[in-house]
Amino acid sequence: MSPTLLVQIMSNIRSELQKKAQSAIMQYAFFRWESAVIIAGTILLMALLPHPFPWWPVWGWLILGLVGLAAIFYSSLTDAETNARVLQELFQEQFALHRIRDPELREDVETALEYQRSIEAQVRQQRAGVLRDRLEATAGQLSDWIGNVYRIALRLDAYRDDTLLARERREVPKELEALTARRQREKDPTVQKELDGVLESKNKQWQTLRALDARMKQAELQLEQSLTALATVYSQMQLVGVQDLDSGRSERLQADIREQIDRLNDLVGSINEVYKYDEQELIA
Repeated sequence: MSPTLLVQIMSNIRSELQKKAQSAIMQYAFFRWESAVIIAGTILLMALLPHPFPWWPVWGWLILGLVGLAAIFYSSLTDAETNARVLQELFQEQFALHRIRDPELREDVETALEYQRSIEAQVRQQRAGVLRDRLEATAGQLSDWIGNVYRIALRLDAYRDDTLLARERREVPKELEALTARRQREKDPTVQKELDGVLESKNKQWQTLRALDARMKQAELQLEQSLTALATVYSQMQLVGVQDLDSGRSERLQADIREQIDRLNDLVGSINEVYKYDEQELIA
């Protein structure tokens, strides 16, 4: 899968999830305990106290109940923290964290999602305008970033759990040592030629194993660096204000995020060169 195609997929995922988030927030608003109290209270008052005052209309409690529900719906839809939390929960479902068996790696992805939730909440607290539009674009880039963090975590998890590779890393050096010693003792030219072929294959296998191990160590360091960078972005997002529109801080922030995304894309691509992994694992 090419980096450009991946970015398009992740952008589409965020767009679709935002639509689902609006529906989920509507459901959340309807099923809030406050909504249940208002509905139950309205029904009871209409049945037990339909006319608390002589001038009170029969539909008075109904109107008050609808006003209360409307207020709850409005507060739910405009609450930045609720919107961000619902979006994060949908992302967690999309990324299927249960597929990551290693607790440490799963916690890393959860931390990345938490940073995303906090940043989404911060964006939604901004008033509509140019600043919010730019911050929205910045938050949209985070979807690509988190997607790459997830992909790297999946590959690291599979690598750590691969017992066959672990056995090969232990056994291949011993086999090379034994074959080399046998080749030095062998006098028959035909057998020497056969041993040379086996040694060449084993050396290639060992080089591939070492290259894969090096890439995975790089992935572990990059994953740690990405979490640190996400924390930095979160801090920078808090500092971005209207006065920064002209200074270019928001554009530099977007450029920094794009650099992180490209770096992770390159790393995932380099891992794929030496370690085949089902790309369908990206989507739950």
